[in-house]
Amino acid sequence: MSPTNLPRWTASAPEPGDDGASPRHVAIIMDGNGRWAAARGLPRIEGHRRGVDALRRAVRSAHELGVRQLTLYSFSAENWSRPAQEVADLMNLLRAFIRRDLTELHRGNVRIRVIGERRGLPDDIGGLLEEAETLTRANSGLTLVVAFNYGGRQEIVSAVRRIAEAARDGRLDPATIDAGVVADHLDTADLPDPDLVIRTSGELRISNFLLWQSAYAEFVFLSLHWPDFDHAAFEEAIAAFRTRQRRYGGRVARVGA
Repeated sequence: MSPTNLPRWTASAPEPGDDGASPRHVAIIMDGNGRWAAARGLPRIEGHRRGVDALRRAVRSAHELGVRQLTLYSFSAENWSRPAQEVADLMNLLRAFIRRDLTELHRGNVRIRVIGERRGLPDDIGGLLEEAETLTRANSGLTLVVAFNYGGRQEIVSAVRRIAEAARDGRLDPATIDAGVVADHLDTADLPDPDLVIRTSGELRISNFLLWQSAYAEFVFLSLHWPDFDHAAFEEAIAAFRTRQRRYGGRVARVGA
C-alpha cells in the first residue's frame, strides 16, 4: 500500500462511547505474520510486509470506529533473539513505514507516541522514532502508540528504579507511594489504560505486553493471523467487548465502558 492509499481522514471521527459501550483505548498484539507466510509457502518477510498493510488498515479502522488511542505491539524486547536476518528485515520495514507514511499520518492529525527502551537502538531508528513523535506532538486526533523494543516487566522495573532513586534523593516520600505513583512512572503515564486488548493468531497469552495497564482490560483473542486483520475483524472484537460486564473488582456490573 502506498502513502496515497492511506486513510482519507475526515474532519472528525465518531465520538467513542456514544452507545455507552465503545472502547476508547484499544491495544493489539499483532501476531501471526510468520505463520501466515508459512501457510502460503512464502518467506517470513512477506508475512511481515503484509502485516504492515494490516497495521495501516487497523489505524484507518480505529479512526472510523471512534477509538481515541490505539497501541500496537510492534517489536518486543525479546524479539532481538530472532535470527539476525529477520531482525534486519523488521528494522527495514520500520524505516520504510516511517519514511513513507509519517507525513500522511501527520496530515490526518494522528499523534504518535513510542513506548519502550530507546537505549541501544540503531542511531537512525532512534532518530526516526524521535522525528515521528516530535512532528505529531501537537496533533489532537487518534493517538497511535507504538510499543517498540518494549516489555512490560522491563517497563515496571524501570519505573521502580526511578521511584527508588526519587526516594533516595529525597524527592519522594516512600509513605506516599501508591498505584498512582507507579503509574506516573511508567512509559504510558500520559495515556489512559486500555479498555480492550486484542491478540490475533489464536494464541491465548499476553506476552509481556502492558502488564500493569491491562489489569482491568477486556481481552479478545482472534484466530486469524495478523496479515488478515481488517475492518470486519476490528468490528468483531469491539462487538465482543460490548457484551462484557466490566466490574473493576466490584459487584455492580458496568456494561461496556
